[in-house]
Amino acid sequence: MDLEIKTPEWCLPLLEPSRYKGAKGGRGSGKSHFFAELLIEEHIFNPNQQSVCIREIQKSLRFSAKRLIEDKIRTLGVSHLFKVLDSEIRNIQGNGIIIFQGMQDHTADSIKSLEGFDRAWVEEAQSISARSLELLLPTIRAPKSEIWFSWNPDQADDPVERLFSFKDKTCTCVHANYTDNPFCPDEIIAEAERHMNRNPDTFGHVWMGDFNELNEKYIFSGKYCVREFDIDDSFGAPLHGLDFGFAQDPTAAVQCYFKDDTLYIRREAGKVALELDETAGFIKALIPDIEKYTIRADCARPESISYLQRHGMPKMIGPGKLKIEDGIEFLRSLREIVVHPDCPQTAEEFRKYSFRVDRKSGDILPDIVDNWNHYIDAIRYALYEMIKSNHAESISLMGMF
Repeated sequence: MDLEIKTPEWCLPLLEPSRYKGAKGGRGSGKSHFFAELLIEEHIFNPNQQSVCIREIQKSLRFSAKRLIEDKIRTLGVSHLFKVLDSEIRNIQGNGIIIFQGMQDHTADSIKSLEGFDRAWVEEAQSISARSLELLLPTIRAPKSEIWFSWNPDQADDPVERLFSFKDKTCTCVHANYTDNPFCPDEIIAEAERHMNRNPDTFGHVWMGDFNELNEKYIFSGKYCVREFDIDDSFGAPLHGLDFGFAQDPTAAVQCYFKDDTLYIRREAGKVALELDETAGFIKALIPDIEKYTIRADCARPESISYLQRHGMPKMIGPGKLKIEDGIEFLRSLREIVVHPDCPQTAEEFRKYSFRVDRKSGDILPDIVDNWNHYIDAIRYALYEMIKSNHAESISLMGMF
């Protein structure tokens, strides 16, 4: 029979055979919808397939994938091929069955009832325990059997994360978010944007599949927000900064304003592997009139600054050096940092820029992780004169005591 299922591009690796398949990420990505549709498709083409949908704890079928699978059976127009019962779904044209179970209800003996099953789909896999995995993985052992996992990441050391950390031919795992889902409803997109504006500190965990980590490790937690604003004459002239990158890191430029002890980031321009001779044109297209203003750039790259001075950015300069910590101290001392929604990469860096955490003790260390800092470095360069004055004032005040 012909069966048309709309499949996002991120799902394609999971269509190939693999012992373990994982789909992780934030809300709205369509992870559960994909696995529900794939399960139905397999049962149509193999009406004798045996499948089990699993959660760590399942007190009621209302909290299982059963309702989603039932909805998919109806929307795909294949209700005539299945018999939906109270606790299971059966194939009409064969001996196939889909059942729903909680792993905490199983013992080493009872789990043996699943030995002949072809598929196991573990929902909410971030909650699956190490004990449950030890019971489940060797039990699903039929020829060409597969175990699927869908989850919203919680902790980096969760058992499912450790399972997929060993990258070999038996594992296929993808990370997908609502931004990767072409079929994501407008209501979900709007809700994600509201969350980003309302509570950016938790946006990454809920919507982008980041780990749920201590806010204390994030340097700008509670200090910044994402919201729209309009620039008028009261803001004064814009400030511009540029951080050079290439192979792995983006060349990043920002336009920002300083008003009433608040920093406003209005525009950004960035790209990995941006050739130097393309830099001026690329940035000017995204930050109009930037060449008319002073642009403070990374002074560690004087040859790049010299080139851009001669090729479209005549007012670019390399400020003197200041400690990264001085720039962070200044930014954290501000009343607020407001990032315009037009600057998503900058907002992501403010969300992820963090202190290092000791692996053994879990203590937050004073060292700064050298990552998620390219647009922030550009901001530090743009604010160089203010940071320098603030640092000098702090030194002067210290001398009074």
